[in-house]
Amino acid sequence: MKKCGLALILVFTASLMSGCYISRQGEKFDARAYRYPTVHTNAAAITNFTTVESTNRIRAEWLQPSGDFYRIGPGDHLELEILGDPGSRSPVTVGPDGKIYFYVLPGIDVWGLTLSEAKDRIERELKDRDLIKAPIVSVQLRGIDSARVWLLGRVDKPGVYPMSAPMTLLEAVSIAGGTLTSSASGTTEDLADLSNSFVVRNGERLPVNLEHLLHYGDMSQNIYLEPDDFVYFPSTASHDIYVLGAVRMPRAVLRQRNTLAAAIADAGGPIKDAYLTHVAIVRGSLDNPKIAIVDFAQLMRGKAPDVLLEPRDIVYVPFSPYRYLTKYLDLILRTFTRALAINEGANAAVPGSPPAGVAVSSGSGGTVLVPAGTVLTPGTKLVPVQIGAGGAVIP
Repeated sequence: MKKCGLALILVFTASLMSGCYISRQGEKFDARAYRYPTVHTNAAAITNFTTVESTNRIRAEWLQPSGDFYRIGPGDHLELEILGDPGSRSPVTVGPDGKIYFYVLPGIDVWGLTLSEAKDRIERELKDRDLIKAPIVSVQLRGIDSARVWLLGRVDKPGVYPMSAPMTLLEAVSIAGGTLTSSASGTTEDLADLSNSFVVRNGERLPVNLEHLLHYGDMSQNIYLEPDDFVYFPSTASHDIYVLGAVRMPRAVLRQRNTLAAAIADAGGPIKDAYLTHVAIVRGSLDNPKIAIVDFAQLMRGKAPDVLLEPRDIVYVPFSPYRYLTKYLDLILRTFTRALAINEGANAAVPGSPPAGVAVSSGSGGTVLVPAGTVLTPGTKLVPVQIGAGGAVIP
């Protein structure tokens, strides 16, 4: 293994240029030495996977339409009129700040209000300012732009769809033309991988089994969506390996580099504060994942063989040791689905322009996930974005 540097003063500079890593314990990891391995004579298949049953369950209220579905938001179109004064009828659009401007009133904040609550607030403003003694205001909804759901990936018409009324998951998929479950070319390139599809709400993956819903007709999985929910159907042809957590450049790496050391090297190597004795490998579907813990510090010392990875494996380098395996797995899957949602959402917001990198919270630190094959260097600039309630990017 190549030396990272001869003088302490040059260690930081050399690490940025070469991808070197020196842990607090003195282990050295040179990303260049692992990035393009020619043989894997010292790599072994990992066998100590543990199946962890998720404690998350679908809640009964998710299967019922919300009694308070619609609340006013930026971009929505209203029509207001003071009854008895036809000349006051006016179309208004809710501004980015959530305010509307009507009659001679200053901006009225209606963001998050129901139509009834907005009506009461406008009437109160008119009365308090002695403009009308007993005003009665009509508030009509003419268009919704604030409530929407994201349906991306391998569906016939991926995109962002408005929600003018309560909508089930099955209805949303139907609006998007259904999932791509067959291919005229006879390949799997266009097929939706239902076993790894997911729904994200408020940054959390919901325990919805899309394979059971769409393939087996299990209606117990047919939840009602909420505004800004994110539904994603990956391709069955994806063979990426995802490296997340305490590495320099978290990312999807190409399948050919199929050992643990090579994958971490492709992500720039671990950062200084990485906890290398508890590196996790997650394999299998999102609804039935298996997790294995690898002592990567021993591998760096040459005291343990490298580990063979498989397509779609998730490698997670932690910032701190885990205490409970179930919570550790939840953290990894939450980080993974958030990162995918944000990056796919960014691409949908700017069609044809894949994101250069999007930072998301992983609980203990930042995570960035970029498309496989993207070349990143330590100086790569990340694109700041606004994150919606469902974990999706707001254009």
